[in-house]
Amino acid sequence: MNTDAPTVGVEEEFLLVDGNTGTPVARNLEVARAATEIGIELQLELSSCQVEASTGVHTEAAALLRELRELRRTIADCAEKNSARLLAVALPPTVPPLLPITETPRYRRIADRFGVLAQETALCGCHVHIAIPNRATAIEVSNFLRPRLPLFLALTANSAIHRDAETGYASWRSVQWRRWPSAGPPPHFMSVEHYEATVRTMQAAGIILDPQMVYWDVRPSVTYPTVEIRISDVPATVEETVLLATLIRASVMTALTHLAEGRSAPIVAPELLHAAYWRAAHTGLTADLLDPLDARVAPARVLLGELVDEIAPALDRLGESERVNRSLTTVFAHGNGAIRQVRAFRRRHRTEDVIAAMAEATLLDCR
Repeated sequence: MNTDAPTVGVEEEFLLVDGNTGTPVARNLEVARAATEIGIELQLELSSCQVEASTGVHTEAAALLRELRELRRTIADCAEKNSARLLAVALPPTVPPLLPITETPRYRRIADRFGVLAQETALCGCHVHIAIPNRATAIEVSNFLRPRLPLFLALTANSAIHRDAETGYASWRSVQWRRWPSAGPPPHFMSVEHYEATVRTMQAAGIILDPQMVYWDVRPSVTYPTVEIRISDVPATVEETVLLATLIRASVMTALTHLAEGRSAPIVAPELLHAAYWRAAHTGLTADLLDPLDARVAPARVLLGELVDEIAPALDRLGESERVNRSLTTVFAHGNGAIRQVRAFRRRHRTEDVIAAMAEATLLDCR
């Protein structure tokens, strides 16, 4: 383990559902209070059927894995005590027409401004934070990561079943999320000033209420001295979350090495990046993906293997090469969340089977 490597932290968003029907339940306040009583601070999300858990800052993947397991186990217990079930899914498999808003002043302002878009939102993602020395570096690292974002999405896709039916997408959350005007892949920014001017313009135009509503899939964090990668569906299992975080961490380290060598990030054509996004959201790991760097179509397994090869020196520095290769083998053997959802649904075409399968995956190896 290289102690000079940038630290990592993770935020996971979870859904609270009825234990029998799988319907989202508005109990995030109760679950958050129960967690606070035992020393865990949960964040409330826009929908009152969601909570968000944050890890501490970590230098080792093994310690991150232990904390993620403990958090999922403990939050699931708090949910159960409040007649709810915790699910690591990126969209509720079954939902009412509109979802209740968490009653805080800021969320009420968002609901008033964005209308039904806010009430249809119960999207659960995973945010990975990597420590970065300054904002300018975070912008440059973001430019390097842009073409890899679709690959991270395909790896963690976990929203194939929604409204009691197959959506036809591995990550329907990703498609839904990009309806927000500040979501999706960011532009290629030339400087901090370019970034901040763009944010000011968006705020002046009423596209966002404040800088916290910059929802781009990679951005300098508003709260921490980190670059924040937000592309992912919440992974089905903690092992997948740690795999994602490690791949991102090593990718950031590789970008920092390139910057130190005087290399600039490639400028990816926006139309290719958007096409790669759609392809990743549509097929996940089950078919070919588009590499937006060279407009090449190749199987997901091949492109992920190429990514691992590219960031191999960073993985070796972290001492994580073996874990990453083992985890990728497991994902391709057992499937990511989207594959698990579709497999469960197709057995009897019953959403209850999806709820049961995903509840099991949520706490896999956490008990």
